[in-house]
Amino acid sequence: MASNSSVLIDKSLLSKLDQSLHKIESLFALISGLAVFSLMMLAVISVTGRHSINQPLPGYVDWIEQAMPLIAFMGIAYTQRNGGHIRMDILVSFLKGRSLWAVEFITVLFMLLVMILIIWGSWAHFARSFDFSAPMWSRDSSMDIAIPLWPAKILAPVAFSLLAVRLTLNLYRLEKHLHIMRQDLQPFHLLKVRQLKLQKKPVLCQARKLIWNLLKLELPSVLAF
Repeated sequence: MASNSSVLIDKSLLSKLDQSLHKIESLFALISGLAVFSLMMLAVISVTGRHSINQPLPGYVDWIEQAMPLIAFMGIAYTQRNGGHIRMDILVSFLKGRSLWAVEFITVLFMLLVMILIIWGSWAHFARSFDFSAPMWSRDSSMDIAIPLWPAKILAPVAFSLLAVRLTLNLYRLEKHLHIMRQDLQPFHLLKVRQLKLQKKPVLCQARKLIWNLLKLELPSVLAF
């Protein structure tokens, strides 16, 4: 995952928007982490109750289902901002200059289009579940303790909308640098990946030397045999 230092911070409007959005993304990521911690505590309570008083936590599976969108979606924009999403850069790693920025612009644009479709579909899924006239404003509920499902369903379009805003900022930044075309700049989500590759080179050299030394020690004994 790329660190925050990989993102350019200055007094420009784009940087101010980035910093403001990053505060919201950090809050969402914190909520996601708290959801993971809460599930861990619920697991401890459920297992302790099952073995001590033969009474596990009621609706434990229902609460897990409710927390899944918090864990899976709330930190997605934060990860995108820090360049932490999985990338297949076998071909992209050979690109430089304008071609690199152009490919990044196309891929981010494709991601944004996909996210718009997902937002539309997830919002429609939430709308089918939410109803002001229904009990607890919900048309459906969980199987065990009847928890309304619409709070969990609305998290998907909210989190994906935040990611869409982040991708829009990324597109603006990429389009801007396509015109400026500074050779010393690279898309921030590639910086950490290439830094890690450079850090691995000394380790690989040491491993090769170790293997070669072992071969030199073992080779005379093999020949003698």
